[in-house]
Amino acid sequence: TLSPSHSMRSSKLMATSTAINGFGRIGRLVTRVMMKDPKISLKLINSEGSAEYLAYQFKYDSVHGKYDGTVEADGEDAIVIDGHRIALSRTRNPDEIPFRKHGNDLYVCESTGAFLTQDSVKPHFNAGAKKIVFSAPAKDDSPMFVMGVNNENYKPSMNAVSCASCTTNGLAPMVKAVHDAYGIESGLMTTIHAMTSTQKIVDSTSKKDWRGGRAASTNIIPSSTGAAKAVGKVIPELNGKLTGMSFRVPTVDVSVVDLTCKLMKPTTYEDLCALMKYKAASSMKGILGYENQPLVSSDFITDSRSCIFDANAGIMLNPTFVKLVAWYDNEWGYSNRVVDLINHMARVDGSN
Repeated sequence: TLSPSHSMRSSKLMATSTAINGFGRIGRLVTRVMMKDPKISLKLINSEGSAEYLAYQFKYDSVHGKYDGTVEADGEDAIVIDGHRIALSRTRNPDEIPFRKHGNDLYVCESTGAFLTQDSVKPHFNAGAKKIVFSAPAKDDSPMFVMGVNNENYKPSMNAVSCASCTTNGLAPMVKAVHDAYGIESGLMTTIHAMTSTQKIVDSTSKKDWRGGRAASTNIIPSSTGAAKAVGKVIPELNGKLTGMSFRVPTVDVSVVDLTCKLMKPTTYEDLCALMKYKAASSMKGILGYENQPLVSSDFITDSRSCIFDANAGIMLNPTFVKLVAWYDNEWGYSNRVVDLINHMARVDGSN
């Protein structure tokens, strides 16, 4: 009988070849998701740091815990995770990343945050990348996809695409379900968002965003976000009908969206809840969740769903004016969607 690790290695021989550029919060968690997905074979990680340190960063995580598997450095040029050897490179110049050395069919997760336009990833393609997924909103008009919402619009002719933001992924599935059933005339979103590495540990300097320069660990900080507006890009009929803002709060992970919207068709809150429960168990299963227990943010750590509707948290003022609330693990849920998008692209590309 073959061991589970042998079976996993064997299945990965026929899997989609991938690479990761940037081994920060999202890069490391995308790697965790990829390592447990038999449809993915990770070939290369490009990031500064010794093999020992990258293995350490991957193995231990203050939020999601110790990696459920094995990881070790293999010299200075690779790490081995669950028996699968992954090559390492260390260059800041994307045209020097050795993608081509690992085949001509690499799907690259671009998670440095530095290359988010079609022009900026031309060197990636010159170096041998086949397709690129930005793990952040694009800074140009690159195609943007939210799994379960508009991923069916992906075409093989698209080479560099965005997986949107964690908050757009946390909002758009709920919005789609509501809009398809009742129509949304207009809406305002607030995300109560866990702090991230872009913020300051103690009061510091931020000339562009003065409040953003204040200590993340002891303040509630109002901030801007394009996440709600971006829903209009993945659901075009809502373009210009949604906008929003963010409050950064002193928690390390899990965020929650509060959508207050005016509906086109009247309904009841009970029927809205029934709709969410049905969608979560059927066409949007794994993307949209439904929860009626009195849970708090830490209960959703390492939840792989994009958007978990909280039936007990919403309120309705009248049949067309409602506040809807949904939780999302802004790290783990989003990282799962990045891998889902890569799998979807590879499936569509393969069928063509």
